[in-house]
Amino acid sequence: MLIETEFTPNPLTRKYLPGRTVMASGSRDFPNAEAAQASPLAHALFATGDVEGVFFGREFISISAKSSAAWEELEPDVLSILLDHFITDAPLFTPGTANGISVDPTDDGAAMAVAEDPADADIVDQIKELIETRVRPAVAQDGGDIVYRGYAKGTLYLAMQGACSGCPSSSATLKHGIENMLRHYVPEVTSVEQVEA
Repeated sequence: MLIETEFTPNPLTRKYLPGRTVMASGSRDFPNAEAAQASPLAHALFATGDVEGVFFGREFISISAKSSAAWEELEPDVLSILLDHFITDAPLFTPGTANGISVDPTDDGAAMAVAEDPADADIVDQIKELIETRVRPAVAQDGGDIVYRGYAKGTLYLAMQGACSGCPSSSATLKHGIENMLRHYVPEVTSVEQVEA
């Protein structure tokens, strides 16, 4: 089995492609070791001591190293853990613990950043459609995801996950790429703000 490794714009994060589906639908972010208890794979990656975040996408896994870690030393351990997992067809989640998986790609179940006005329902639908069809595929190429967190009074709130969370260029991507595109298609959007996942 070959697992491809890709660099991401975030120097602390690498994207791994096992050549098969990781998650059939949705995504799952493990921002810390406590959250990783729901997944034997994520737990094993955090157990290396040098992993700071794990993200499961449809066909990839993004792994963020601690700033003190050296990828040259960490990568053999990561690849060994991933190979063991996929070769043995081990379960991705511990039974009964997969709560919080994002099935609706624009909402992972976390609290909204703001209370929305029901009168904005059409605008919100347009925003979610653009996020799903134009933004998420581009962000996934970099090993991350973006999650809708609310819309109020012209401001759209989004959370970055995976390789995009903590990436030095995520603010520029959010402001110059995503905000400009959304303002073009949905003129009611005046700004885009990043919130915690």
